[in-house]
Amino acid sequence: MGTAAVLFPCCMSVCLYLSCLCGTASGGTELGVVTCGSVVKLLNTKHNVRLHSHDVRYGSGSGQQSVTGVTSAEDSNSYWSVRGTSGGACGRGVPVRCGQTIRLTHVNTRRNLHSHYFASPLSSNQEVSAFGEEGEGDHLDEWTVQCGGSAWSREEAVRFRHRATEALLSVTGEQYGRPIHGQREVHAMTGPGPHSLWRAMEGVFVKPSESLPGGEDYTYPHTEF
Repeated sequence: MGTAAVLFPCCMSVCLYLSCLCGTASGGTELGVVTCGSVVKLLNTKHNVRLHSHDVRYGSGSGQQSVTGVTSAEDSNSYWSVRGTSGGACGRGVPVRCGQTIRLTHVNTRRNLHSHYFASPLSSNQEVSAFGEEGEGDHLDEWTVQCGGSAWSREEAVRFRHRATEALLSVTGEQYGRPIHGQREVHAMTGPGPHSLWRAMEGVFVKPSESLPGGEDYTYPHTEF
């Protein structure tokens, strides 16, 4: 009973958040690219885990909110919104270009995917955390999408390079014990390889809409949470 009472608000926030996008979004396969304003789950194709976060802080390093990889496809804490940076607009429904710098914001906690030179707790690679409040953090929240075409394709495995440190978002298989038993460490590494490939999976992919200003950056509909 206690666990359900804690988890229920998080699930509801995701449901309400996704429902507010329905008028301009596609849950099907007709939209072949990832667009700004979309909400996605990201799968590490080497280790078959989805990028995940939760209100659990690291016990070492930065002490910020932890980011992990989970095998479950259904966990609501694995949704991330695709946003522009503070210095670069990301028009709602506009395809994310290969080489574009974005922010990935955790939907349930509204903190941004973040990295810095703290050591990760298990592998001593570069720590990856979730940082900020209400979707606003700092320049260490910025990641460049590395892909092979003109835009980020949903069918393609891509890499995310941390703009400030040049390290790649990665998983190499280390597993946590309690209280997040079995979840994988997510960290950043300098060398490219199969551990740093990610593919967009489940989510809501926002289509371009003439009713929305073309240059409008994505912002949170705060009343939906």
